[in-house]
Amino acid sequence: MRPIVAHISEAALAHNLAQVRRYAPQSKVISVVKANAYGHGLLNAARGLKETDAFAVLNISEAITLRDAGYQHPILLLEGVFSAEEMTLVDRYQLDTVVSHHAQLAWVLESAPNIPLRIYLKLDSGMHRLGFQPQAYAHALQQLASSANVRELILMTHFANADVADGTDAAMQVVAQVMPASYARSLANSAAIVQQSHTHADWVRPGIMLYGATPVAEKSASSLGLKPVMTLQSGLIAVQEIAAGESVGYGSLFAADKPTRVGIVACGYADGYPRHAPTGTPIAVAGHLTRTLGRVSMDMLAADITDIPQAAIGSTVELWGEQVPVDAVALAAGTIGYELLCAVTARVPFKIHG
Repeated sequence: MRPIVAHISEAALAHNLAQVRRYAPQSKVISVVKANAYGHGLLNAARGLKETDAFAVLNISEAITLRDAGYQHPILLLEGVFSAEEMTLVDRYQLDTVVSHHAQLAWVLESAPNIPLRIYLKLDSGMHRLGFQPQAYAHALQQLASSANVRELILMTHFANADVADGTDAAMQVVAQVMPASYARSLANSAAIVQQSHTHADWVRPGIMLYGATPVAEKSASSLGLKPVMTLQSGLIAVQEIAAGESVGYGSLFAADKPTRVGIVACGYADGYPRHAPTGTPIAVAGHLTRTLGRVSMDMLAADITDIPQAAIGSTVELWGEQVPVDAVALAAGTIGYELLCAVTARVPFKIHG
């Protein structure tokens, strides 16, 4: 069997959730498990996060998966419904939903739920993706507050720059001007949770920090008290000895300046490893940190094992995880840890650990 596997730690998920509560002790927690729990497997993540106060997903199919698995937590649809017809499923599965534009507002007001709904009314506080403009927010709030279809309203926004020291200041000014203090609020994402305590409010919405990657580029996940949930592991399937001047891989992007031992790793871009990761990207072989060499192939990549004499066919390789932070790989590849975790493909098997 090909040696690649993604190890998923439920204990690390529980630890990271506890860290969220340490950062925001007065807030309830909506754990974001969209995008197949950032590539970790929706139900894998749900088990590790079972002590959360609520879950947040992208769409109704994810919500139904959680309900069918027995989870009775509140489940929030982060982008709301995409048609009036979906309101029937919101009612049937007792989901919470975001309302961020006038069509969604109309669908809620025109629905006939058996049990009145919990609605998150989204404000565009400056990101300009989703949400009512400040001048339209009060009227939408009044319509929902007076509707028999709504049992509870929570006011919501999403920050564009929470990873910057003063990046929420302008947005919080809009929040203060537009959101009545009499309503519960949900404002803070992972970056705001760890460094913008004035935004925590009633409900926080951690995402990437639950999975042990950093939401703030200047701070490592470990420095924030987070543990990696996924360890992407493989093994060496070949060893090559090349002379000075010889190259490795497509395009001959790496040429050795001295005799070099090269370990061939069973992992490539078809597994989700970034093709654009350059020579020098960190990797661990047989427990020792080293670097990748040359261009990543579809099914393989190369690692420098010159200074790891014990490395041989079958030696364990960590692509990211406990020893190699996913954020370090992402930095080398010019991307973010979120993308790498979400990009792990279906052909990589999961192994779940308690």
